[in-house]
Amino acid sequence: MAWIYLVLAGLFEIGWAIGLKYTEGFTRLVPSLLTGASMVASVALLGLALKALPVGTGYAVWTGIGTVGTALLGIYLLGEPATAARLACIGLIVAGILGLKLAA
Repeated sequence: MAWIYLVLAGLFEIGWAIGLKYTEGFTRLVPSLLTGASMVASVALLGLALKALPVGTGYAVWTGIGTVGTALLGIYLLGEPATAARLACIGLIVAGILGLKLAA
């Protein structure tokens, strides 16, 4: 169950990271509220996951999921560059996440 909490926490991290772009400096109410709710949900789920997982593994996987998802959505939604080097680095992060899962 801890890994499910951790994946959900990572997905909420993606939500708040992308949500920050849409808050326009917290001047838009609905995106700001959704972003804040995603932040709270992300940290709460991370806390639940860390009851059973090592903190180093949990935190690294949480930030890795957030990093990969945010980078990919930045490419898809926000028109950020999808260079070969950038995609290769995203692939390395995914490999690290999988390695930590297998080593846990």
